[in-house]
Amino acid sequence: MTVTLAQLALYAGALLILFLTPGPVWVALTARAMSGGFHAAWPLALGVVVGDILWPFLAILGVTWIVSVFAGFMTALRWVACLTFLVMGYLLIRNAGSGIASNSRLTRPGMWAGFAAGLAVILGNPKAILFYMGVLPGFFDLTALTIWDMVAIACLSAIVPLIGNLALALMIGQARRLLTSPAALKRTNEVAGGLLVAVGLVIPFA
Repeated sequence: MTVTLAQLALYAGALLILFLTPGPVWVALTARAMSGGFHAAWPLALGVVVGDILWPFLAILGVTWIVSVFAGFMTALRWVACLTFLVMGYLLIRNAGSGIASNSRLTRPGMWAGFAAGLAVILGNPKAILFYMGVLPGFFDLTALTIWDMVAIACLSAIVPLIGNLALALMIGQARRLLTSPAALKRTNEVAGGLLVAVGLVIPFA
């Protein structure tokens, strides 16, 4: 490896700051955890990992050209993500007074749906795109990196946000258990649905 532990530590600190900056991933994770608990949120966190590995590799390999070539595809993906979250948010608001199990199914039709939602939101997350494509090259000499350097950077890019996202989902999931009254549950589901709609509206234009 050509990168030093100090460089990796500095990069890990930057990743932590990136995680602590609220964005579409936070909003989506919060909405799913509020509506379905930790069980509904952790697949989304795993979906985010794929993007957090993909973006650094694209930056390291210097494939800005590929991103420009597939700009139309990325735009289409953002609109798909937009539609997905708008529909999920609408269904949750419409059924805000239903039981928790019912609402959990609305926002989590399957583990794959949560995973795909996380993948869509990270690939369309402008904060992640700007960081990995614009800021990451400032931490390392990309022309001198070996394959093991790339693996180390990609692992850090995935692990730091994953730990943060899982911790956030767990805390929200635990807090959700305290919401036992029907009125509180309805308000929670309405807020969660509104957050999902917000994600759908922000993704195409942010």
